[in-house]
Amino acid sequence: MGKKKTWREKLGNDNGLPRVVEIDERMSSRWGEGTVVIPAPREVDAMMRAVPEGKLTTINHLRETLATRHGATIGCPITTGMFARIAAEAAAEDEKDGCVDITPYWRTLKTGGEVNPKYPGGCEGQRERLEAEGHVVVERGKRFLVTDYQDRLHDFRTR
Repeated sequence: MGKKKTWREKLGNDNGLPRVVEIDERMSSRWGEGTVVIPAPREVDAMMRAVPEGKLTTINHLRETLATRHGATIGCPITTGMFARIAAEAAAEDEKDGCVDITPYWRTLKTGGEVNPKYPGGCEGQRERLEAEGHVVVERGKRFLVTDYQDRLHDFRTR
């Protein structure tokens, strides 16, 4: 059995992505008709890196931007979420190794402004980072939500 890949190795393996494909019958009941862009892991990471302090994004916001950039109807919800997690874990590996210029994964939220419990540090770790940047995070049951996140969404059209 081979050695398990690091998160950085997973992030660096684009496997022929990005790719735009037709939404087939199997997918159409869930995603409608048209095309879907399957992004590359490094593309998702680059977008997450582009979100400056004080701004936020969501997985859906990333998907919409990816679809626009690639001329697709939608961005793939499965791979975009997976690649965001890989980018977050790779950033944690980098930080552990002393790198200070890491992907600010805590600025990428789930739908509805929810903090992603699967990211490194869990909800509490992200809450600390977000609050240090001036965001207000509230706890609702087991979920952590950033208030007014919509007002702080990063505009990917500007650089």
